Amino acid sequence: MPELPEVEIYRQYLEASSLHQPIEHLDVEDPKLLTTDFPILYEKLAGRSFTGTRRVGKNLFVFTDKPDVILHMHFGMTGDLAYYHASLDRPRYARIVFYFSSSYNLGFICPRKFERIGLVDDVDTYLKRKKIGRDGLDVSLSELTAQIQSRDALIKPVLMDQRTVAGLGNWIVDEVLFQARVHPEQRTRTLTDGQLAALYEAVRLVLLTAIRHEASYRRFPADFLIHARRWDDSPYEDPEAHNYCPRCGTPIRKLEVGGRTTYFCPSCQRIE
Repeated sequence: MPELPEVEIYRQYLEASSLHQPIEHLDVEDPKLLTTDFPILYEKLAGRSFTGTRRVGKNLFVFTDKPDVILHMHFGMTGDLAYYHASLDRPRYARIVFYFSSSYNLGFICPRKFERIGLVDDVDTYLKRKKIGRDGLDVSLSELTAQIQSRDALIKPVLMDQRTVAGLGNWIVDEVLFQARVHPEQRTRTLTDGQLAALYEAVRLVLLTAIRHEASYRRFPADFLIHARRWDDSPYEDPEAHNYCPRCGTPIRKLEVGGRTTYFCPSCQRIE
């Protein structure tokens, strides 16, 4: 699933490729992918140009040259973008395509049809209605602390709750907890000021590292927990051979926390 780092990369890609080009046509293969009825979407976007973007968590908002026409993109499980010349074949799974007057197109890739596109009138109003918290790269230490301390629950589900902080998915939260040396089942009310500060710093470290490496997890620093996770496309012939803590060598443990598969080091991450 695209997480905050991937969506940030999509945002940068769209800004580098698709701004200030009038939209001549819009093709939607499956209207179920839309959160705005197609006739309204087409009417609002025809002749408009994208002028900028804003990302909050996993949500991408694309502004146009008409202030109250804002496109919202959610990339679901496997969404992506593809900018290509009109002379080339339509990319596979590009179920929504924006045709620009420049003879270039922007395809919204929807392999599993969990992706969504629609219009919003105002970004902040949308975020409030959907109860989406501050973005993981914008939240301050005081804001994050207040959100965590307002709950009495296990820390992992709290960090994954988009009301706490927007954009932290399953593997990211595992990595944040590992880098901060916090056990995923520690209760929020027991966290010390030092642990809260460590969590804040770890959120920034993990997100900025992922963005810097363009979400290519194999290129992450050797001391990241992610190398001990088991992925369907693991580059290792024997994933178990890498299933040890990169700091202390203790075998990594796996359990379910809040219904999600969770990896942690039982030596480095103890409940205080």
